[in-house]
Amino acid sequence: MSINRLLLIDDDPDIGEFVRKVAEGAGYDVISTSDPATFKTSLDSFAPTVIMLDLAMPSMDGVELIRFLAERKCPARILIISGFDSKMLDAAHRLGDAHGLPMAGVVQKPVRVAELRQLLAGLSVDTAS
Repeated sequence: MSINRLLLIDDDPDIGEFVRKVAEGAGYDVISTSDPATFKTSLDSFAPTVIMLDLAMPSMDGVELIRFLAERKCPARILIISGFDSKMLDAAHRLGDAHGLPMAGVVQKPVRVAELRQLLAGLSVDTAS
């Protein structure tokens, strides 16, 4: 198992597959799910170093997940991914900050490969040190 582990929750399977391919290419092990229950169990068993979460999902929204992660004192760096406008993304980022989460940034859909690669490279745990 790689030291870099990404847990993604997004209700769009195409986004899940896209992020998986880019992240695996950047050296991450990846679990992608659209199910909040699977996300919650994977949080413990997979111990992600990075979490990407969509703000708009039918069964549980990203704000609820941010609160859940804050209650758990989640140490993983958190990226918010959404098609919402930048004001909404920034508000969600500030909410995570206010809850003491290690917020790593926002990614607006449609996701660009170069942007995602750059973000993941910056969050990658350096194994040489």
